[in-house]
Amino acid sequence: MSATKGSGGHEGGRGLKIKVGTKHGRRSQSSKLWLERQLNDPYVAQAKRDGWRSRAAFKLLEIDERYKLLKPGQRIVDLGAAPGGWSQVAAKIVGARGRVVGIDLLDIETIAGVDFQVMDFHDADAPEKLKTMLGGPADGVMSDMAANTTGHRKTDHLKIMALAELAIEFAREVLAPGGFFVSKVFQGGTEVELLATLKRDFAAVRHVKPKASRAGSPELYVLATGFRGRQEERPAAD
Repeated sequence: MSATKGSGGHEGGRGLKIKVGTKHGRRSQSSKLWLERQLNDPYVAQAKRDGWRSRAAFKLLEIDERYKLLKPGQRIVDLGAAPGGWSQVAAKIVGARGRVVGIDLLDIETIAGVDFQVMDFHDADAPEKLKTMLGGPADGVMSDMAANTTGHRKTDHLKIMALAELAIEFAREVLAPGGFFVSKVFQGGTEVELLATLKRDFAAVRHVKPKASRAGSPELYVLATGFRGRQEERPAAD
């Protein structure tokens, strides 16, 4: 590793940019670039200093600060919870009277106030297991799920939109009136159809791009608030 001067710094960067070598070809170019991004990312450094599991915590903190989603005593579901940044934030805010349940394909270290299970959300029995873990209607469903990327933008967009649609269907089953839904999506066109679906069931629907989302990333979050209950689509008139 070598450090070379960069142009300016953002909290934690201190004007230095870390360059990662390939170690005689043993490290792939993609892993080299990922590691460089991590080492030079001010949000990664800040997360370590503040005790958050991941930089993703800052995305939820920013969204919550702006829209006041999380409140003491709420029941919250975290889909795609690993490594636990969103669950940490939710558990801290809902407190001991609240409940946070999370699932992921990957295991995570125990987080105080979070009931976590390794589970595939695609499994047919996953929704019922989550309902049992919740013990009642949810006040919020959060999804930071992401499929493995292929590098093909259109394919990656469709894969993450399919996950968002699954999460929406689950949210429509478990949310209490007034509840919220927030999910990662990618820009690419088909999110317009997803927004139309959400607008039937929620009072307000918007796209959010937190500052902690990397510049140049197609990542967005769709936020729906004021759940009105499941509204079935009306058939088109003849």
